[in-house]
Amino acid sequence: MSTVHVVGAGLAGLAASLALAEAGCSVRLYEASPQAGGRCRSYFDHSLGCRIDNGNHLLVSGNTAVMDYLRRIGALETLIGPETAVYPFIDLTTGERWTFAPNRGRIPWWLLSRRRRVPGTWLSDYLSARKLSHAAGDATVASALGSDGVIFERLWKPLAVAALNTEVETGAASLLRRVLAESIGRGGEACRPLVPRVGLSESLVEPALRRIEGLGADIRFGARLRAIQCAQHRALMLEFEFGQIELGPQDALLLAVTAPVAQRLLPGTMVPTEFRSILNAHYRCVVSTDAPLFIGVIGGMAEWVFRKREVLSVTVSAADRLIDEPSQSLAASLWRDVARAFDLPSERLPPWQIVKERRATFAATPAQLRLRPPPQTPWRNVFLAGDWTDTGLPATIEGAVRSGFKAAELLTKNA
Repeated sequence: MSTVHVVGAGLAGLAASLALAEAGCSVRLYEASPQAGGRCRSYFDHSLGCRIDNGNHLLVSGNTAVMDYLRRIGALETLIGPETAVYPFIDLTTGERWTFAPNRGRIPWWLLSRRRRVPGTWLSDYLSARKLSHAAGDATVASALGSDGVIFERLWKPLAVAALNTEVETGAASLLRRVLAESIGRGGEACRPLVPRVGLSESLVEPALRRIEGLGADIRFGARLRAIQCAQHRALMLEFEFGQIELGPQDALLLAVTAPVAQRLLPGTMVPTEFRSILNAHYRCVVSTDAPLFIGVIGGMAEWVFRKREVLSVTVSAADRLIDEPSQSLAASLWRDVARAFDLPSERLPPWQIVKERRATFAATPAQLRLRPPPQTPWRNVFLAGDWTDTGLPATIEGAVRSGFKAAELLTKNA
């Protein structure tokens, strides 16, 4: 193989480039924007006067692909988190606080402890998760687990919405089953929560770029791919805004772009067509380091609140219902939830920033799952990567990295 052209420097493209470069391939990585990371990056926000992440991402120790990626780029130590699996929650309707805390091993003896379970639930309630194993392919989270009861409202629903970024009434039960199997199903040792010590770019992007460049890859920013010329079941020419690049007989193309861009560049490619939004709110507010790194919120507009170095950041998933609301009113409403979660005065709104991602992820519905393509394409030298491809996971960091590794593996095998 002569050269592999990787288009897209989000996490899928970075993971693919890393694996290819480590395998001895000559890699050229192109990114249309001025920076890498895609939806997983950090930047300086002038309205807040500090650096923030463009979204909030909670990793768990059972994210095997991400942990492998971090080890390979020398960034594993940039993550922080509790030594055990602990997930603090507050219910704003009752004022109750609790910590969901599975034990380390696979045998779930934690279910016998009321202090570790969700308040108001019984041991038998957790057996409802077994219904996911028997759910039909078109089953939704709500239809498989039922859409009422304490355990649904305080555990299954918040976990499902956060993982799938899709409302439980339409979200695919099969995806939630996979998420639970790779986390809680493997015991607390696999679901210890982890977040970047500094920021997403500092943990997941910048170390990767340094490692990939150190392996000899050529990285070019501001390089937008406009078209691909194909014939005889191969990609022959890449048309960038800066000019054309002809692909040699041994060259390959790995597209790690968004689903709509992939379909535009390769007409006829099957891709998801529906998307869900994510709403993030950032408040310039420093709280005690003794406070939790994050808190799950039940009964409010906010869903998860993260404590970071200079800000408190809120995530609302499957946020289509809120995305057209004025930012000022969203900031005020969400701050009331944040203040209660972290025991702060709610009267004075601190400096804030609202970030709306209208097409953050594909809609994780049973119908959309059938549109996720495999990494291989009808063109022999073209491969796909991205959290929207058929990874078996929702559109998560783990899914993105796993897709990049898988596409790189298939590409090298077919070289």
